[in-house]
Amino acid sequence: MDLTWLDYHPSAGVACIILMVYLMFTSLWPLPTLYFIWLVNDWKTPERGGRGTTFVRKWKVWEQFREYFPVKLVKTADLNPNKNYIFGSHPHGIMCVGAFACFSTESCGFAEMFPGVKSTLVILAGLFKIPLLREYLMCAGLCPVSKPSLVHLLSKSGKGNAVVIVVGGAAESLASSPGINRVVMKQRKGFVRTALEHGADLVPVYSFGENELFQQVIFSEDSLGRRLQGLFKSIMGFAPCLFVGERVALLPYRKPVTTVVGSPISVPKCVTPTEKQVDHYHGLYMEALSKLFHEHKVSCGLSESHKLEII
Repeated sequence: MDLTWLDYHPSAGVACIILMVYLMFTSLWPLPTLYFIWLVNDWKTPERGGRGTTFVRKWKVWEQFREYFPVKLVKTADLNPNKNYIFGSHPHGIMCVGAFACFSTESCGFAEMFPGVKSTLVILAGLFKIPLLREYLMCAGLCPVSKPSLVHLLSKSGKGNAVVIVVGGAAESLASSPGINRVVMKQRKGFVRTALEHGADLVPVYSFGENELFQQVIFSEDSLGRRLQGLFKSIMGFAPCLFVGERVALLPYRKPVTTVVGSPISVPKCVTPTEKQVDHYHGLYMEALSKLFHEHKVSCGLSESHKLEII
């Protein structure tokens, strides 16, 4: 569904695969052989809550990462630690810097702001099939955005869990551009259905400044470039973007990112929710997201004239 900064850069996965293949043809071949044997037995761990460690989340390097932009987390309401939540994070941007810094590291103070609540950023499930990279991702407390993984986090891990889903995914990343506030939401209802099935409250989240970090080449809908992006997305689960930043063109621009966590929307538990129920809570969520955007846009650096486009 999404690629986020540093952890999920495609080159990281490629490097891990190349390393393992290379070691197979050296005197160290027993190491990758034993690893692959162990990997078979550990294959389902990502969908069972991962490693359950916060070691990587507390690395000091994430504080430097936060200050580079800088990234700021804003709380608008308390969260009851005796409930579970699904956070919808918007917009995707190119690499989900706000979601990564605030919910996948401890650099922005999530644990202090929301005591008793643990955030888990869920990402593209295919990344957990890549050797070595999967170990790092799990040590960072990340989990795949798959049905078994969400069921485990929301029903088998107790209370006080906040599952963070970047709802717009790859489609939203292709619309990312400075000055544009566009989210892909109207047909994204799976997360609402999951919330109803488990009685998890919905929480809208908006990262102001996320789309300002890179300049992207936007292809028209009927162009060859967009068709190739769509084909790649259908095969790999994410869409390649042509973008530039500052310095060596790969670093993001140093623009502030403010991630605002909205008020929870109370959701009842319905084991088999109807389409009418899903549509109702989906509508409430879109209204809450729009309200969150307009209430905080000026304080987060936008003008009063900026609008949120929901497609």
